[in-house]
Formats: sequence, C-alpha cells, structure tokens
Amino acid sequence: MAEKKVETDSGIEIKSLYTAADLPNSLNAEVPGKFPFTRGIQGNMYRGKLWTMRQYSGFSTASESNRRYHYLLSQGVTGLSVAFDLPTQIGYDSDHLLADGEVGKVGVAIDSIDDIEELFAGISLEKVSTSMTINATAFILLALYVALAKKQRADLKCISGTIQNDILKEYAARGTYIFPPKPSMKIITDIFEWCASELPKWNTISISGYHIREAGSNAVQEIAFTLSNGKEYARAAMDRKLDINVFGKRLSFFFNSHNNLFEEIAKFRAARRMWAKIMKQLGATEEKAMMMRFHTQTGGSTLTAQQPLNNIVRVTTQTLSAVLGGTQSLHTNGYDEALGLPTEEAAKIALRTQQIIAYESGIAAAADPLAGSYLIESLTDQIESMSWELMGKIDKMGGSVAAIESGFMQDEIARSAYDYQHQIETQEKIIVGLNSFEEKESNQEIIFKVDDSIRRLQIGKLQKLRSSRDNLQCKKLLISLSEKAREGENLMPCVIEAVEGCCTLGEISDTLRSVYGEYKQ
Repeated sequence: MAEKKVETDSGIEIKSLYTAADLPNSLNAEVPGKFPFTRGIQGNMYRGKLWTMRQYSGFSTASESNRRYHYLLSQGVTGLSVAFDLPTQIGYDSDHLLADGEVGKVGVAIDSIDDIEELFAGISLEKVSTSMTINATAFILLALYVALAKKQRADLKCISGTIQNDILKEYAARGTYIFPPKPSMKIITDIFEWCASELPKWNTISISGYHIREAGSNAVQEIAFTLSNGKEYARAAMDRKLDINVFGKRLSFFFNSHNNLFEEIAKFRAARRMWAKIMKQLGATEEKAMMMRFHTQTGGSTLTAQQPLNNIVRVTTQTLSAVLGGTQSLHTNGYDEALGLPTEEAAKIALRTQQIIAYESGIAAAADPLAGSYLIESLTDQIESMSWELMGKIDKMGGSVAAIESGFMQDEIARSAYDYQHQIETQEKIIVGLNSFEEKESNQEIIFKVDDSIRRLQIGKLQKLRSSRDNLQCKKLLISLSEKAREGENLMPCVIEAVEGCCTLGEISDTLRSVYGEYKQ
C-alpha cells in the first residue's frame, strides 16, 4: 500500500525519514549571534535575557484598559501591548457617525491626550516597554505617547517600545488604511527620521506578517510578502537619505505562530537569514542593522469556538514554535478569544503558558536547540528557497506597492485561504472539535463583551475637552499641520504640538484627509 503523502500548510512535502543527506553544507559555519543569524540574533539567546512577555490588551475605555494593564504587570508581564478600537485605527473620534457600534469593541478608544493619560495612569513610561498595534494613525498615537512621556518628565532617550506602523499590509490584507500609499509611506519615513534623533530606543515599525497570515496566507507567503514590504520601507527611507545603519537597527517584525510546529520553527529561522541577506544587499555594513528582531503572537485564526479549552493546547504548541524559533517578544492568546474579548482568567492562563515554558521546560537553556535536526534544517532551506522565488515575482512587478496595487498579494492570499478552508471542509485537514472529535456542547463559557454605553462615555469626554480647551489655538495648530503636509515637511513635530494643544485624533486625521485624500480599493 502506498504511503500517504504528508504536506505542511505551505505545501512542502514531509518525508517519513530525514538523514544527514538532507543537511545543508553551510550548517557548521553558522552560529548564534553572527551573520546571517539563522540560529538567533544573540550568542546565548535566552540564557542572557528571556523574551519579553506581553499580553495584547485594550478594550472599552482607557481607564478600564488601565486596570487590566496594572493586573497584568502584577502577574509578571514584562511589556505592554495595546489594542485599539476600529475608530481609533482609521482616524475617527468616538463621536463620528462611522464610529457608531464600534467604540471600545476590539480595543481601547483613544481620542485625545486625556485618554492616553488615563490609559497609562500610574505607569512610568521610562520603566515599561509598550507595543502599539496601530498603523494608519500610528504617528498620532506615537505623538500622544511622546506628549505623555514629556508630561511625566521622562527622558525621551530612554523610552522604548514599538508602533506597528506597517501600512502596506493594511492594503494587502487587513484594510485599516486611510491615505493613499504614497503619502502613507511619506509619513512612515517621517517617523523614521524623527525617532532617529529624538526617540533612539523606539522601534519605528513592526513589519507585520501576522495579519497577512490571519488573512489566510501560508507560512511561505507570510515570509515573502512581509520581507518584500520590509524592503519597500528600507528603500523609502534610503530615498529620504536616511542611513541604513541607523534606521535598520530600529526596524522590527511581527509574525504569526500557527500549529505546524516544525514548519513554524523553520519559518522563523529562514526569515532571519533572508532579512540579513536583504539588508546586506541594500548596503548595510553594521551587523545590528542586519539583525531581524521580531515579536510573535499565537494564531488567532487557529482558535475555535467549539471546545474552547482545546485552544490552551494550540497556544502552547504555538508558543513552543515561537521560542524554539528565537522570538524576542511574545503574546499568547486567551483560550476564549474565538468567543469574545479575553477574560481576566484566560489572559492569566495565556501568560502562565509563557512562564511555564520559560522557567520549567528547559528550552531556554541553549540557543537554537533544534539546530542540526535533519527535518528542521531541510525545512528551513525549503522555506527560504520558496520565499525567494515568490519575492522574485514581486521584484519583477516593481516591489510591494506595485504588487498590492495590481492585486497580486491579495489574490495569492485569497487562493491560499480558499485551499485551507477546502481542506477543512473535506476533512483532509483535521481540526479537533471542529470537523472531528466533535461534542454536543452547551456553551457555558463566560463571554466578555463591551456594550454600547462606552460610546456615550467617550462622547461626553470629547464634549468636555472641546468646551475647556483653547479652540482658537487648536484651529491654528491644525492649519499649521495642513501647511506642513502640503509643503512636504516632517509632520512629527507638528503633530506632537497638535496633541499637546488638545487637538483630537479625528481632527488631525481629517486635516490630513483634506490634503492627501483617502485610499479607495
């Protein structure tokens, strides 16, 4: 009887046996902490410092989210990761007509400097690293964060964290864009330029494969599209005459971790090696500018509403692949997130998953512990080869912007998503509790949801802000912002002045909409 063919999610055939013949010739030359960083960016990896343990959280009002942050910090979280609601992500204040029904639902509502003060009340920005999952309005959220740091009398040279700030994947996979690609790229390079001198420890972009994977891509597409986007950002910065050895050190990445343990570990190793080569080809000469530093989040799309406790096992498997793959930062999903926002209990279990693996499993004792595995090394090479091939197609189109504008990336992701769903529906792929090993369930899970009263609270805060601020000064600040945008100047200083003067996120976004227009697909 013929042996059944087994493939990874990317279509890589897995043999039943791997031997030394499957190992690459260059294996012995690669060590952790040295170019091309296949085996990790630090020589001793987690023996020197564990990955940053984050919990992605944000919901309802700033004060409610602040309570969750204090709870997570008390439980051992070493970095905050902020989720924003959809109106904040696409540049609308909570009182805008299009914000109705969405305020505080998938993240925290942030309209003004008052909200950012509430969000981080009692938290020293000098002492915590903050990651913000925000893209189209990333420059405004960064300005708000800087304004708060100044109010706290913090040393901006010591402030650390990350804004996602990756607009290209929004056009390709996620959809929370505002402006057309050209002005969006200009704003991103404004941030690169400003942070290089004013906020040197800040990661100015987190180039995201996570949302590309959540949209339905496979592991190879996740790497190829993400690194292509990374090249586009690097080239845009170089066109602004920025030094690749300076901005290159502040680029970071954000990847997904799915259930195929070995493919995911190999994916992370291949991505690191590829990025080092890309940066070297672009002209980087300092090794730190060639290092791929990345945050990982476990796969939200892999979680099931059926038998939700099974998700704890899925998240654990995904955590193992991220750590064995050498991540610098990690968020683990709550088991109940297919049902609603994570409850406090689910968030705690997710954090404990990281802590048990860090302190009890022994995985952190050695750098790249699976190096030399016949299977892992073979998969790393195959993923790299397939990713280069796909990136070559994008390069021939003229790069990521051209590939997005032509619909190439979107079509590739849609095709992969269709194939994956077809495999589930035909039971070619088994999802425990979903299409096999099902149970008749009476759902008694506690579901955490945000009600619509949050919008009324935010509207009240906005009304109070607008009645107490200097509205004439706000108008002058917004006119100045419009002029600077038309003249092509760096917008960061002007946006910081605007938020300090109590201009709202929606007002700043609308001012720039009037200059740049809105992108329509």
